[in-house]
Amino acid sequence: MSPDVLPRLFDTATRDRLAGLADLEPGLAAADFTEPRAAAALAGAEVLVTCWGCPPLDEAALAAAPELRAVVHAAGSVKHHVTEAVWRRGIAVSSAAWANALPVAEYTVAAVLFANKRVLEVREEYRRRRGPYDWYADHPGAGNYRRTVGIVGASMIGRRVLELLRPYDLSALVHDPYADDGELRALGATPVGLDELCATADVVSVHAPALPGTRHLISRARLASMRDGATLVNTARGSLVDQEALTEELVAGRLHAVVDVTEPEFLPAGSPLYELPNVLLTPHVAGSLAGELPRLGRAAADELARYAAGLPFAHPVRPETLGHSA
Repeated sequence: MSPDVLPRLFDTATRDRLAGLADLEPGLAAADFTEPRAAAALAGAEVLVTCWGCPPLDEAALAAAPELRAVVHAAGSVKHHVTEAVWRRGIAVSSAAWANALPVAEYTVAAVLFANKRVLEVREEYRRRRGPYDWYADHPGAGNYRRTVGIVGASMIGRRVLELLRPYDLSALVHDPYADDGELRALGATPVGLDELCATADVVSVHAPALPGTRHLISRARLASMRDGATLVNTARGSLVDQEALTEELVAGRLHAVVDVTEPEFLPAGSPLYELPNVLLTPHVAGSLAGELPRLGRAAADELARYAAGLPFAHPVRPETLGHSA
């Protein structure tokens, strides 16, 4: 992991706990396995605790780690560093993706509730008028009562969003080709096709993984099918949405959007999305941020504790699921 992440990810209590569970080299955070100090530690390592910025665990790295038996990832996806060589060698892998899903789901629920309440529009109008106005006349459909939310992808995050939305008087639709319909209904949602979801929902929230087959999943045609005034929320990956088509819809004012991820990752300075009153644009901050990072560190410590006790991981990553997950 990057050295600057270490103190933010592992607070003092967690670092003390880790030290009690394993023989650690304090302060060692390796971004390059060939660096002498890292290479020496790797040679005798039984467990690697990884995070963002971890180098690939390829054949060369594993050859330098003959004792390695497990990888505990204190972040979400392991696809950036866990290679086929890891699975071939039978190394157990755990991820804190479940912990990172929590703040993303919270951000999404806030976005849904604010979108249906038309908070951005009302704020802009109030800022302009600076006095009383008939908000009801201009926004007759505003509010969350009996609005319909469409969840694209019953991922960890998508499922958590559905759980958090259940106390509200909302209807939930969900699309996920890999999930069982009965399982989706048990989450309080109605399974539907993606075209129907886009055409029906007041808010469409994207939680599918970025795969070759999901690029521009929310296509120009599906954006065009969305109801006038509907809101798109994207906290997944920018590649899932046709950015050009979405921008055109937003500039025209027909749709609204809460966008935390874009393609490219940082939009050009001249992009209209920075200024549009019907867009809330944030720089990929829905996931664990600042004070939320220690949750990931504690999740990793919990898994290391299970490993030290001879127990299986509570949150294992299985190679057969990676073809359709983040």
